[in-house]
Amino acid sequence: MLTVLAGLGLGLSLIVAIGAQNVFVLRQGIRREHVWAVVIICALSDAALIAAGVAGLGFVLSAAPWLIVVARWAGALFLLSYGILAARRAWRGGEELQVDVADAPAAGSTTSVGSTATATRTRLAPVILTTLALTWLNPHVYLDTVLMLGSIAATHGDDRWLFAGGAMAASLLWFTALGFGARYLGRWLRTPRSWRILDAVIAVVMIAIAISLVLPVLGG
Repeated sequence: MLTVLAGLGLGLSLIVAIGAQNVFVLRQGIRREHVWAVVIICALSDAALIAAGVAGLGFVLSAAPWLIVVARWAGALFLLSYGILAARRAWRGGEELQVDVADAPAAGSTTSVGSTATATRTRLAPVILTTLALTWLNPHVYLDTVLMLGSIAATHGDDRWLFAGGAMAASLLWFTALGFGARYLGRWLRTPRSWRILDAVIAVVMIAIAISLVLPVLGG
């Protein structure tokens, strides 16, 4: 049990941070759009990467560091593109949450209000592709999840897979809480102006992360 809890704690410490993947999950949760698909893809991807790290993939990455460099540039280009699209949405505006009358609170009611639809709903396929790209084109996931977590799991000897199980559980818990908890922010995001602000923040975060990915390569 202590080994599982150690994996859970380390997994949460690596996942709970402002990053491109978390920002995307948060946005999909607020929109209530394909949340289950996004959560499942993120959790299963993390589980696969954790298992690979525990199984020894970290040694392959250590022997071929150019793979991380490729991931850095690919991830930076994707994040830059996504950031530009978010900036374009922020500039043009026009998006808002639609709230059904049935969801409106009665006078004096403390019931939370959530959005039930969006003005324009994105198809499932682009959401899946974006989720996969934000997960697998992120070089930090290989450095943290595969290399570091895999190395720490190895210190637990025969219990390393229990440690891995704890880390996988942390990923599932976090993405589920983030994706489905985000819907309660919908009450503050019912106007085009609020969505323009959110998209502007997303654009800044995505572009900043893209720059941070390539700075070590350019500086080195």
